[in-house]
Amino acid sequence: MSYPSIRHNPDNRHFFLSLAGVLVGFGVLMVHSASITSWPTEFERVYLTKHLQFLIVAVLAATAAGCMPARFWFKAAPWLFVATLILLGLVLVPGIGTEVNGAQRWLRFAGFSMQPSELAKLTLPLFLARTAIFARDRIRHFFFGTVPYVVPAALTIGLVILEPDLGTSVFLIGSAALTLFFAGWPIHNFVLGASAAVSGVVFLIFSQPYRLRRVTDFVSVWTNFAHSDAWQLRQSLITLGSGGFWGVGLGRGQQKLSFLPESNTDFVFAVVGEELGLAGTAGLCLLWCGIFWTGVRLFRTLPGNCFASVVSLTLLTQIVGQALLNAAVVTALVPTTGIPHPLVSYGGSSLVVTVVSFGIIVSLSRADRRTDSIVLE
Repeated sequence: MSYPSIRHNPDNRHFFLSLAGVLVGFGVLMVHSASITSWPTEFERVYLTKHLQFLIVAVLAATAAGCMPARFWFKAAPWLFVATLILLGLVLVPGIGTEVNGAQRWLRFAGFSMQPSELAKLTLPLFLARTAIFARDRIRHFFFGTVPYVVPAALTIGLVILEPDLGTSVFLIGSAALTLFFAGWPIHNFVLGASAAVSGVVFLIFSQPYRLRRVTDFVSVWTNFAHSDAWQLRQSLITLGSGGFWGVGLGRGQQKLSFLPESNTDFVFAVVGEELGLAGTAGLCLLWCGIFWTGVRLFRTLPGNCFASVVSLTLLTQIVGQALLNAAVVTALVPTTGIPHPLVSYGGSSLVVTVVSFGIIVSLSRADRRTDSIVLE
């Protein structure tokens, strides 16, 4: 099998990383602004300090990831996946996992906390892509082209559902689907898989009253806004609308002062809309478009269904897709999911995983056919 010559353009990587750096800096600014409370205290400084601590860890980890040879991720994928499954299992063990607001999703140690489900956003695509490369000649077989992919995905998603975390579970379903799509999985498998996934999600929604209420609250926002019980979504739309075109000014937003819940995490995009207006939210969207465009260009000379391309395009698409999903939640286009805005929302695990994803993308973009044929063939 012959491939076109692979030429690396460091300028593309520099531009890609520069845009990511701008987004990271903007996130630090918005975390501090969105954490300001109505009573001047050191509360907002705590959030900023913790965010910066996680950012340091994220940058160090991403630097290490970016320096790794591309073949490292191919060889390490099974071990990283197994480690993630172990952590997902440990988080469910009483006394080891930490329960917050009825959900047991965190592991805490040495003053830090982490969500293993966030790690799955990295390790699941790596493992599925590696499996697809090994079984490329059998990917269209009914049994051998289905079971090796469905079983690891089902194990991961099942453990996340038990936490419970339906939003992340649905996101991981999308991540797995993206990986298999880029790897060349047959379309009829997607049809069958989508049918099963939709049925399962509908069942899980109706099995818990709080999940069903999120759907009914979402509908009520559009059918009876003035009397809707969806306080968070109502305040989110009010926050966005109060910013106008140019916004009220950075740090001068009023809705974050105890009116808008989760203003520095899941709904930070609304704070951007209030303080920086439509110009700010549009600029943020354009920045994400720039990251996606420059990221895709890093792999334009690589074979489309190789390990490096499949993993990188999956990670890049899911990061940008998560930003789009968060914006859709904040603007009441989809029900509330609890998915943060990558790099902009406060949150340690999400920040570290997202920044490390950029490091892995850069690492894989340096794949060379002479030394990394295993990830290119």
